[in-house]
Amino acid sequence: MFPLMNSCNVLDVESESSIPADQAFKNKKGIEQGVLGSYDALQSLSYYGRTFSVLPDLSSDDLKHPTEATSSDYAEVDGHVILPENGTIEGIWNAVYNTINAANSVIVKVPGMTDMTEDEKNSALGELYFIRGLCHFNLVNLFGAVPIKILPTVGVNNLSAKRDPVESVYTQIITDLSFAEKHLTASASTKTRASKYAASALLARVYLYQKNYTAAYQKANDVILNGGYTFLNDYANIFAADGSAETIFEVDFTADDRNRIAEYNFPKTLNGRYEVAASASIISAFSADDKRKNATIAYDGVNAYSKKYDDLSTGADNVIVLRLAEMYLIRAEAEAHLDNPIIKSIQDDINTIRSRAGLANTTASDVATLITVIAEENHLEFAFEGHRWFDLVRTGRALSVVEGLKDARKTLYPIPSSEVLTNDLMVQNPGY
Repeated sequence: MFPLMNSCNVLDVESESSIPADQAFKNKKGIEQGVLGSYDALQSLSYYGRTFSVLPDLSSDDLKHPTEATSSDYAEVDGHVILPENGTIEGIWNAVYNTINAANSVIVKVPGMTDMTEDEKNSALGELYFIRGLCHFNLVNLFGAVPIKILPTVGVNNLSAKRDPVESVYTQIITDLSFAEKHLTASASTKTRASKYAASALLARVYLYQKNYTAAYQKANDVILNGGYTFLNDYANIFAADGSAETIFEVDFTADDRNRIAEYNFPKTLNGRYEVAASASIISAFSADDKRKNATIAYDGVNAYSKKYDDLSTGADNVIVLRLAEMYLIRAEAEAHLDNPIIKSIQDDINTIRSRAGLANTTASDVATLITVIAEENHLEFAFEGHRWFDLVRTGRALSVVEGLKDARKTLYPIPSSEVLTNDLMVQNPGY
């Protein structure tokens, strides 16, 4: 990792925007500030600070928009009748591209730094490429084909670029993450900055989504065996404090740089906004003896809500992007799709997850049933962590599972109308 500032809270530093223009990105300190500014962009309320952490689950069967809630944007998402003018969707689009732009603005300056060694340059670029790879991955799964941006621009409201094919976007993602994996350190104690195994873990997810099961297995297996992360015995402890031994990458939040996830999940009687509520579907999916249920869902009277992020007063709880449990389920799913899969290995990975939840070992013994069990464990293990919608879409189950979703074209969000109207090269997603 770029060895300049080792504060446990990487964002408690002078932001790049406060550096005089004649100094920004002109020396090692300026580059470090720019790297931190790129992480800071992930905190946007339209990104991991709220919207990206909530909206995909609202698209799925895990969250619903309560009748007493007020956001018409959220109501459109819940009802799968999203208009291209939806301001929340536009917010995600702009926030993710703003983060890419922040990273690109530093990336182009790194090669010219005369006071940095090649290792320092590569480490800084590794972090920036990780951020850029994560952002392009999120975009391609929300919107499908999107413009690949590898150079900085002035503003992000008009990209002036055509949509690149999904395959090309994935190629860029893998290129960025592979560089990060090669040039970053392997410290498991690093949570809010990219590390070698954060890049490996994200590559495992990327390859799984691409159905490159051999590569997904290899990356997930590498993280499990060599990453140095610890599978916690108590599921609730993953979310009890920032930086648990199980998490691989988190977006950093503090009272000064807060998220608003709890605010949007908590009922109004608890001083939240209750724009989203736990659905009957996810509540019934948990068996009575599943320890994950009480760590995931709480009640205020009859109002059920997500409690994984529960810091309503300060919004300082970090948002988990990658954690070790996902690697076990990726390894199991990838193994199940390989030629001559080892049934016992798949069962062992599933049972690692189930055992912590207080559940008996799976009785499934054929590949098709094991794949179904893996999907069920993904659903329960990562409830309200933003996985469900993408899992349903990538496995082709969204239409059969999500009530009210009747058109496969609606598994992608619309390109914001502001982008379509100002970018002559932009074409809207079909169905909008």
